[in-house]
Amino acid sequence: MKRPTVALLVSVVVAAATLLPIGILVVMGAGADVPFDARVAAVFLNTALLTGLTVAASVAVGVPLAFVTAYADLPLRGAWTALLAAPLAVPSYVGAFAWFAATGPGGELTAQTGLPVPAVHGLAGATLVMTLYTYPFVLLTTRAALRNLDASLVDAARTLGLSLPGALVRVVLPRVANSIAAGALLVALYTLSDFGTPAIMRFDTFTRVIFVEYNAFGLDRAAVLSLYLLALVAVVLFLESRVGAVRETPGRRLVLPLGPGARSAAVAAILAVAGAALAVPLAVFGLWLWRTGAGSFDMAYALNSAWASVLAAAAAGIAALPVAVAAAGGGRVARTLERVTYVGFGVPGIVLGTALVVAGLYVDFLYQSLALLVFAYAVRFLPLAVGNTRATLERAGGNMVGAARSLGATPFEAFRRVTLPLALPGIVAGAALVFLEVMRELPATLLLRPTGFDTLATRLWRVYEAGHFGQGAVPATLLVLVSAVAVVVMLRGERDDAGPT
Repeated sequence: MKRPTVALLVSVVVAAATLLPIGILVVMGAGADVPFDARVAAVFLNTALLTGLTVAASVAVGVPLAFVTAYADLPLRGAWTALLAAPLAVPSYVGAFAWFAATGPGGELTAQTGLPVPAVHGLAGATLVMTLYTYPFVLLTTRAALRNLDASLVDAARTLGLSLPGALVRVVLPRVANSIAAGALLVALYTLSDFGTPAIMRFDTFTRVIFVEYNAFGLDRAAVLSLYLLALVAVVLFLESRVGAVRETPGRRLVLPLGPGARSAAVAAILAVAGAALAVPLAVFGLWLWRTGAGSFDMAYALNSAWASVLAAAAAGIAALPVAVAAAGGGRVARTLERVTYVGFGVPGIVLGTALVVAGLYVDFLYQSLALLVFAYAVRFLPLAVGNTRATLERAGGNMVGAARSLGATPFEAFRRVTLPLALPGIVAGAALVFLEVMRELPATLLLRPTGFDTLATRLWRVYEAGHFGQGAVPATLLVLVSAVAVVVMLRGERDDAGPT
């Protein structure tokens, strides 16, 4: 029987640590007397409604825009695509904060224009905001699939008597249905996990109610509600696992010539969507900066964010290495352990924070400690580090470690001189993504941060709670800039693979 490698043994420990928060919630939920009453049923319905409406709206917005940016003969098509993907650079809670401050009586839009602007809140407001900042998931997955389709399919359909719209609906749309579904499921997962938008829009979903129960010291109830939310997330993850990519052989790209009227309508639609997602928050924050400047902003918030992000990126990079090494070496057990580490990415930050608060209560020295906060970040974003590191090792190819061992190198020497240099680019790339994601993480930070340790995200939340909106301009702007870097890094592969646009 083959002895397990050190990497495999360490992978077991990492996987167990990833599952620890869920285990804590299960234990708490089993011992809690919290019935599924009318209140819980209402929250369940609200969460399902927000998720369903956001998915439907994101598909309704993202799919037509994907067709336009992939096929229409628009000038500067690449620039329009980048503009439509740019809302990913605005954390949804930042967008919700801007829309909340801009609308309603006394809002910035009314103050600047004198026109009455209805307040954006509740289910409608949350759906609007979530759609504006999640439709790019559908847009990008659908556009990537469209660009891989051969135009000869449409030509063949038209020679058989179908009109151009008919060919697009009956030939092209079914072939990209899986990609649309993949994007829609990403939207569903994001919506279920989001805390800031429902909270700011004052709409009771599971994430908001869990936070309320936590603040009311109802940890048992918060744990049970977290399990209900995890059940919904598990359904989405299961559906996502059933959606397979349809491989197409790229061919001649379809080009749809537009008349002047259609071209103007397409550009107007792009500007309207991007304007709602980008112009409103940027205008609001710019107005506040012009009016009050930096105000009482303390650079300690940015330094705290950076310090916690550096620690989390280092922890995730170190933990990811043995998992990636074992998985790249093959084997069912190693691959299973790798998939287990991806569980953290599907656990909403508010749920992860609730579980680890309980852990901190039982282990006094961990409660409200930076170490526990960094652990939460590492668990949440570990898949980013694992995926990048494993991909780098697999691209390197060849059994270089085996060759080094056959030449007399010890296991440690082979790791130090072969494995580590090969994995280093992936470790750095994954750690960079972890750093950027941690910088904008809100719910886990709210629940687990040490006393007096405020980050950019928690500072923005405190400004919202206090109603001192003008003081949110600097942290909000910095969060948008950080998120923009993250989006550029994550979309670079899509741009490189797309070819000329």
